[in-house]
Amino acid sequence: MIKINNLGESNSVINNFISELRNVDVQNDRLRFRKNLERIGELFAYEISKTLEYKTETVVTPLGSIDMNVIAEQPVLATILRAGLPMHQGFLNIFDKADSAFIAAHRKYDKNENYAVNVEYYSSTNIDNKTLIIIDPMLSTGVSLVKCINDLLGDDLQVKEIHVANVLASRDAVEYLKRSFGNKNITLWVGAIDEELTARAYIVPGLGDAGDLAYGRKE
Repeated sequence: MIKINNLGESNSVINNFISELRNVDVQNDRLRFRKNLERIGELFAYEISKTLEYKTETVVTPLGSIDMNVIAEQPVLATILRAGLPMHQGFLNIFDKADSAFIAAHRKYDKNENYAVNVEYYSSTNIDNKTLIIIDPMLSTGVSLVKCINDLLGDDLQVKEIHVANVLASRDAVEYLKRSFGNKNITLWVGAIDEELTARAYIVPGLGDAGDLAYGRKE
């Protein structure tokens, strides 16, 4: 079952950062754009941390000791290159002992403007029986995400649960995710869900190409 948490539906500073990401007068400042993605990653990580398993540890202080609840096991942070890197850093700032996985995926268009998703690179730690968090600022069609999840898990691996963190998602992508993984334990965390998707699979109103805005236009 897919559970959806739209963090932008309640008033919080997340909406300030998303507003700047969308704003054409602000987003061309690459440093600020990357920093806002990093900040959003930190806030998403905090929210996701509330759902993880915890254990009790006795902590010795200079004046005594106290039992504290701490995360039982660090999640694995998977990031889709290259747009996901700043947001991934935000997650690492919070889950600072977590292992990471990196995926290079992109759309390849033909002359008729049809496209296929190419996954060219995987670098993953062991995710078997772990909590997996997949980080990507934009969830436009959901096709890349579904392929990445299927390729990461393969035929044999089982994970405790999957969290997907996106700043923006299209309504079409959310529905595609539901159809593809209705039987899996996946929680989708988004900052906003936009209703429109263009013929070239850009989210409207969206914010543009997150990777290009963060690192420069691809040639």
